[in-house]
Amino acid sequence: MDTMRDRFAPVVSRLLDEDPRVAVVLAEIGVDGFSEAARRHPDRVVNVGIREQLLVGAAAGLALTGLRPVVHTFASFLVERPFEQVKLDLGHQDAGAVLVSAAASFDWPAGGYTHMAPGDVALLDTLDGWTVHVPGHPDEAETLLRHAVAAGDDKVYVRLSLQSNGLALPVDGERFRTVREGRSGVVVAVGPTLDAVLAATEGLDVTVLYATTVRPFDGAALRRATETAGTDVVLVEPYLAGTSTAAANDALSDVPHRVLGLGVGRRELRRYGQLEEHVAAHGLDARSLRERVGSFLGAGAAAVA
Repeated sequence: MDTMRDRFAPVVSRLLDEDPRVAVVLAEIGVDGFSEAARRHPDRVVNVGIREQLLVGAAAGLALTGLRPVVHTFASFLVERPFEQVKLDLGHQDAGAVLVSAAASFDWPAGGYTHMAPGDVALLDTLDGWTVHVPGHPDEAETLLRHAVAAGDDKVYVRLSLQSNGLALPVDGERFRTVREGRSGVVVAVGPTLDAVLAATEGLDVTVLYATTVRPFDGAALRRATETAGTDVVLVEPYLAGTSTAAANDALSDVPHRVLGLGVGRRELRRYGQLEEHVAAHGLDARSLRERVGSFLGAGAAAVA
Protein backbone atom coordinates (compact mmCIF):
# COMPACT_ATOMS: atom_id res chain seq x y z
CA MET A 1 0.00 0.00 0.00
CA ASP A 2 1.26 3.47 -0.77
CA THR A 3 1.80 5.96 2.04
CA MET A 4 0.03 9.24 2.78
CA ARG A 5 3.03 11.12 1.46
CA ASP A 6 3.02 9.05 -1.73
CA ARG A 7 -0.44 10.52 -2.39
CA PHE A 8 0.59 14.09 -1.66
CA ALA A 9 2.45 15.09 -4.85
CA PRO A 10 0.06 13.41 -7.32
CA VAL A 11 -3.02 14.89 -5.63
CA VAL A 12 -1.60 18.40 -5.40
CA SER A 13 -0.20 18.18 -8.94
CA ARG A 14 -3.74 17.50 -10.17
CA LEU A 15 -5.00 20.44 -8.14
CA LEU A 16 -2.37 22.65 -9.79
CA ASP A 17 -3.84 21.62 -13.16
CA GLU A 18 -7.43 22.13 -12.02
CA ASP A 19 -7.20 25.39 -10.05
CA PRO A 20 -5.14 28.40 -11.19
CA ARG A 21 -5.07 29.70 -7.59
CA VAL A 22 -3.10 26.72 -6.26
CA ALA A 23 0.64 27.14 -5.76
CA VAL A 24 3.23 24.84 -4.16
CA VAL A 25 6.12 26.05 -2.01
CA LEU A 26 8.92 23.62 -1.12
CA ALA A 27 12.24 23.71 0.70
CA GLU A 28 14.13 20.97 -1.20
CA ILE A 29 12.15 18.19 0.56
CA GLY A 30 9.72 16.61 -1.92
CA VAL A 31 10.95 18.52 -4.97
CA ASP A 32 11.29 15.42 -7.17
CA GLY A 33 7.59 14.65 -6.77
CA PHE A 34 6.71 17.94 -8.45
CA SER A 35 9.17 17.87 -11.36
CA GLU A 36 6.45 17.36 -13.99
CA ALA A 37 4.10 19.84 -12.35
CA ALA A 38 6.91 22.41 -12.25
CA ARG A 39 7.39 22.07 -16.00
CA ARG A 40 3.69 22.66 -16.57
CA HIS A 41 3.37 25.44 -14.00
CA PRO A 42 6.81 27.02 -13.48
CA ASP A 43 5.27 30.14 -11.95
CA ARG A 44 3.31 28.18 -9.31
CA VAL A 45 5.84 25.58 -8.09
CA VAL A 46 8.51 27.32 -6.01
CA ASN A 47 11.54 25.73 -4.32
CA VAL A 48 13.18 28.16 -1.89
CA GLY A 49 16.04 25.83 -0.95
CA ILE A 50 16.84 24.87 2.62
CA ARG A 51 15.32 28.04 4.06
CA GLU A 52 12.34 27.11 6.19
CA GLN A 53 11.61 30.63 7.46
CA LEU A 54 11.54 31.82 3.84
CA LEU A 55 9.34 28.83 2.98
CA VAL A 56 6.53 30.18 5.15
CA GLY A 57 7.20 33.82 4.36
CA ALA A 58 7.05 33.16 0.62
CA ALA A 59 3.80 31.24 1.06
CA ALA A 60 2.30 34.18 2.94
CA GLY A 61 3.35 36.52 0.13
CA LEU A 62 1.68 34.30 -2.45
CA ALA A 63 -1.46 34.14 -0.33
CA LEU A 64 -1.61 37.93 -0.14
CA THR A 65 -1.64 38.05 -3.96
CA GLY A 66 -4.72 35.80 -4.01
CA LEU A 67 -3.09 32.40 -4.50
CA ARG A 68 -3.72 29.29 -2.38
CA PRO A 69 -0.24 28.08 -1.34
CA VAL A 70 0.41 24.47 -0.33
CA VAL A 71 3.59 24.31 1.77
CA HIS A 72 5.47 21.08 2.43
CA THR A 73 8.41 19.74 4.41
CA PHE A 74 9.06 17.68 7.55
CA ALA A 75 6.90 18.71 10.50
CA SER A 76 9.84 19.93 12.57
CA PHE A 77 10.89 22.26 9.73
CA LEU A 78 7.35 23.34 8.88
CA VAL A 79 5.91 24.22 12.29
CA GLU A 80 8.72 24.39 14.85
CA ARG A 81 11.68 26.00 13.07
CA PRO A 82 9.71 28.78 11.29
CA PHE A 83 7.13 29.25 14.05
CA GLU A 84 7.62 33.03 14.16
CA GLN A 85 6.76 33.20 10.45
CA VAL A 86 3.73 30.94 10.98
CA LYS A 87 2.61 33.26 13.78
CA LEU A 88 3.28 36.57 12.02
CA ASP A 89 3.45 36.10 8.26
CA LEU A 90 0.38 33.86 8.18
CA GLY A 91 -1.44 34.54 11.44
CA HIS A 92 -0.90 38.25 12.04
CA GLN A 93 -1.43 39.07 8.36
CA ASP A 94 -4.48 36.76 8.22
CA ALA A 95 -3.00 35.01 5.20
CA GLY A 96 -4.28 31.53 4.44
CA ALA A 97 -2.15 28.54 3.49
CA VAL A 98 -2.16 24.76 3.62
CA LEU A 99 0.80 23.40 5.58
CA VAL A 100 1.38 19.71 4.80
CA SER A 101 3.93 17.92 6.95
CA ALA A 102 5.79 14.63 6.80
CA ALA A 103 7.62 12.50 9.41
CA ALA A 104 4.96 13.10 12.11
CA SER A 105 6.18 12.53 15.68
CA PHE A 106 8.88 9.94 15.02
CA ASP A 107 8.28 8.36 11.61
CA TRP A 108 12.00 8.49 10.75
CA PRO A 109 13.85 7.55 13.95
CA ALA A 110 17.19 7.36 12.11
CA GLY A 111 16.90 11.08 11.47
CA GLY A 112 17.12 11.78 15.18
CA TYR A 113 15.24 14.33 17.26
CA THR A 114 15.79 17.10 14.70
CA HIS A 115 13.35 15.26 12.44
CA MET A 116 10.71 14.54 15.07
CA ALA A 117 7.84 16.86 15.99
CA PRO A 118 5.52 15.46 18.67
CA GLY A 119 4.71 19.01 19.78
CA ASP A 120 3.52 20.38 16.44
CA VAL A 121 -0.24 20.35 17.10
CA ALA A 122 0.23 21.70 20.63
CA LEU A 123 2.33 24.53 19.20
CA LEU A 124 -0.33 25.44 16.65
CA ASP A 125 -2.84 25.45 19.51
CA THR A 126 -1.19 28.65 20.74
CA LEU A 127 -2.42 30.39 17.57
CA ASP A 128 -5.93 31.35 16.50
CA GLY A 129 -7.93 30.00 13.63
CA TRP A 130 -6.07 26.88 12.51
CA THR A 131 -7.81 23.79 11.17
CA VAL A 132 -5.82 20.60 11.84
CA HIS A 133 -6.36 17.35 9.92
CA VAL A 134 -4.73 14.09 11.06
CA PRO A 135 -5.61 11.39 8.52
CA GLY A 136 -5.26 7.75 9.46
CA HIS A 137 -5.02 6.27 5.97
CA PRO A 138 -3.74 7.40 2.54
CA ASP A 139 -7.30 7.55 1.15
CA GLU A 140 -8.30 9.82 4.02
CA ALA A 141 -5.20 11.94 3.42
CA GLU A 142 -6.25 12.49 -0.20
CA THR A 143 -9.76 13.53 0.85
CA LEU A 144 -8.50 15.87 3.56
CA LEU A 145 -5.89 17.42 1.27
CA ARG A 146 -8.66 18.30 -1.17
CA HIS A 147 -10.77 19.70 1.68
CA ALA A 148 -7.83 21.79 2.86
CA VAL A 149 -7.02 23.30 -0.53
CA ALA A 150 -10.69 24.05 -1.17
CA ALA A 151 -11.11 25.77 2.22
CA GLY A 152 -11.15 29.32 0.88
CA ASP A 153 -8.38 31.30 2.52
CA ASP A 154 -8.29 29.32 5.77
CA LYS A 155 -5.13 28.33 7.61
CA VAL A 156 -4.95 24.52 7.53
CA TYR A 157 -2.40 21.99 8.78
CA VAL A 158 -2.45 18.46 7.32
CA ARG A 159 -0.32 16.02 9.32
CA LEU A 160 0.85 13.11 7.16
CA SER A 161 2.41 9.98 8.64
CA LEU A 162 3.93 6.65 7.65
CA GLN A 163 1.70 5.12 10.32
CA SER A 164 -1.63 4.02 8.89
CA ASN A 165 -4.75 2.09 9.77
CA GLY A 166 -5.56 -0.94 7.64
CA LEU A 167 -8.79 0.48 6.21
CA ALA A 168 -9.93 3.97 5.30
CA LEU A 169 -13.16 5.38 6.69
CA PRO A 170 -15.33 8.13 5.22
CA VAL A 171 -14.12 11.51 6.50
CA ASP A 172 -15.69 14.92 6.00
CA GLY A 173 -13.06 17.29 7.36
CA GLU A 174 -15.26 18.29 10.29
CA ARG A 175 -16.78 15.65 12.55
CA PHE A 176 -15.68 12.73 14.69
CA ARG A 177 -17.05 9.35 13.58
CA THR A 178 -18.52 6.73 15.93
CA VAL A 179 -16.98 3.33 15.16
CA ARG A 180 -18.04 1.41 18.27
CA GLU A 181 -20.67 2.00 20.95
CA GLY A 182 -20.52 1.12 24.64
CA ARG A 183 -21.77 2.29 28.04
CA SER A 184 -18.71 2.60 30.25
CA GLY A 185 -16.44 5.23 28.78
CA VAL A 186 -15.43 7.02 25.59
CA VAL A 187 -12.12 6.53 23.80
CA VAL A 188 -11.21 9.08 21.11
CA ALA A 189 -8.72 7.63 18.61
CA VAL A 190 -6.93 10.23 16.49
CA GLY A 191 -5.78 9.38 12.97
CA PRO A 192 -3.40 6.41 12.70
CA THR A 193 -4.02 5.29 16.31
CA LEU A 194 -7.42 3.80 15.44
CA ASP A 195 -6.33 0.22 14.70
CA ALA A 196 -4.38 0.00 17.96
CA VAL A 197 -7.30 1.49 19.91
CA LEU A 198 -9.81 -0.94 18.38
CA ALA A 199 -7.52 -3.88 19.19
CA ALA A 200 -6.93 -2.55 22.71
CA THR A 201 -10.64 -2.10 23.46
CA GLU A 202 -11.86 -5.30 21.84
CA GLY A 203 -14.55 -6.75 24.12
CA LEU A 204 -14.63 -3.68 26.38
CA ASP A 205 -17.90 -1.85 26.95
CA VAL A 206 -16.71 1.47 25.56
CA THR A 207 -17.60 3.88 22.78
CA VAL A 208 -14.80 4.58 20.28
CA LEU A 209 -14.83 7.85 18.35
CA TYR A 210 -12.53 8.34 15.37
CA ALA A 211 -11.06 11.81 14.85
CA THR A 212 -9.26 12.89 11.69
CA THR A 213 -9.99 16.60 12.14
CA VAL A 214 -8.94 17.67 15.62
CA ARG A 215 -9.14 21.44 15.27
CA PRO A 216 -11.78 22.64 15.55
CA PHE A 217 -12.38 19.95 18.18
CA ASP A 218 -15.75 18.23 17.74
CA GLY A 219 -17.00 18.81 21.26
CA ALA A 220 -20.60 18.16 20.19
CA ALA A 221 -19.76 14.59 19.13
CA LEU A 222 -17.94 13.98 22.41
CA ARG A 223 -20.90 15.27 24.41
CA ARG A 224 -23.34 13.06 22.51
CA ALA A 225 -21.15 10.01 23.12
CA THR A 226 -20.97 10.69 26.86
CA GLU A 227 -24.76 10.79 27.16
CA THR A 228 -24.87 7.00 26.86
CA ALA A 229 -21.28 5.98 27.60
CA GLY A 230 -20.63 8.17 30.64
CA THR A 231 -18.17 10.99 31.12
CA ASP A 232 -14.91 9.06 31.53
CA VAL A 233 -12.92 10.00 28.42
CA VAL A 234 -9.60 8.73 27.05
CA LEU A 235 -7.86 10.63 24.26
CA VAL A 236 -5.31 8.68 22.20
CA GLU A 237 -3.28 11.04 20.02
CA PRO A 238 -0.23 10.30 17.83
CA TYR A 239 1.51 13.46 19.04
CA LEU A 240 2.21 15.01 22.46
CA ALA A 241 0.14 13.40 25.21
CA GLY A 242 -2.52 15.72 26.57
CA THR A 243 -2.66 18.01 23.53
CA SER A 244 -6.47 17.86 23.39
CA THR A 245 -7.35 17.43 27.06
CA ALA A 246 -8.24 21.11 27.43
CA ALA A 247 -10.58 20.90 24.44
CA ALA A 248 -12.27 17.81 25.89
CA ASN A 249 -12.55 19.46 29.30
CA ASP A 250 -14.14 22.52 27.70
CA ALA A 251 -16.68 20.35 25.88
CA LEU A 252 -17.73 18.75 29.19
CA SER A 253 -17.24 21.77 31.45
CA ASP A 254 -20.79 21.69 32.85
CA VAL A 255 -20.77 18.02 33.90
CA PRO A 256 -18.54 16.00 36.25
CA HIS A 257 -16.02 14.14 34.10
CA ARG A 258 -12.54 12.64 33.90
CA VAL A 259 -10.12 12.89 30.97
CA LEU A 260 -6.98 10.85 30.37
CA GLY A 261 -4.65 12.07 27.62
CA LEU A 262 -2.46 9.42 26.03
CA GLY A 263 0.11 10.10 23.34
CA VAL A 264 3.80 10.73 22.83
CA GLY A 265 5.59 11.36 26.11
CA ARG A 266 7.71 14.43 26.82
CA ARG A 267 10.80 12.38 27.63
CA GLU A 268 13.12 12.24 24.63
CA LEU A 269 14.02 8.72 23.50
CA ARG A 270 17.69 9.03 22.54
CA ARG A 271 18.09 5.71 20.74
CA TYR A 272 17.22 5.62 17.08
CA GLY A 273 15.45 2.26 16.92
CA GLN A 274 12.52 1.54 14.61
CA LEU A 275 9.17 3.26 14.30
CA GLU A 276 7.35 0.36 15.99
CA GLU A 277 9.76 0.50 18.92
CA HIS A 278 8.98 4.17 19.45
CA VAL A 279 5.24 3.44 19.34
CA ALA A 280 5.67 0.80 22.05
CA ALA A 281 8.03 2.95 24.12
CA HIS A 282 5.41 5.68 24.28
CA GLY A 283 2.71 3.17 25.26
CA LEU A 284 0.74 3.53 22.04
CA ASP A 285 0.76 -0.12 20.98
CA ALA A 286 -2.41 -2.16 21.52
CA ARG A 287 -1.11 -4.06 24.56
CA SER A 288 -0.03 -0.94 26.42
CA LEU A 289 -3.21 0.91 25.51
CA ARG A 290 -5.38 -1.90 26.85
CA GLU A 291 -3.58 -1.75 30.20
CA ARG A 292 -3.79 2.04 30.42
CA VAL A 293 -7.38 2.37 29.21
CA GLY A 294 -8.55 -0.53 31.36
CA SER A 295 -6.84 0.85 34.46
CA PHE A 296 -8.43 4.28 33.96
CA LEU A 297 -11.95 3.08 33.21
CA GLY A 298 -11.93 0.33 35.81
CA ALA A 299 -14.35 -2.52 36.32
CA GLY A 300 -17.23 -0.77 34.56
CA ALA A 301 -15.58 -1.24 31.19
CA ALA A 302 -14.73 -4.91 31.77
CA ALA A 303 -15.06 -7.27 28.84
CA VAL A 304 -18.60 -7.85 27.69
CA ALA A 305 -19.96 -11.10 26.31
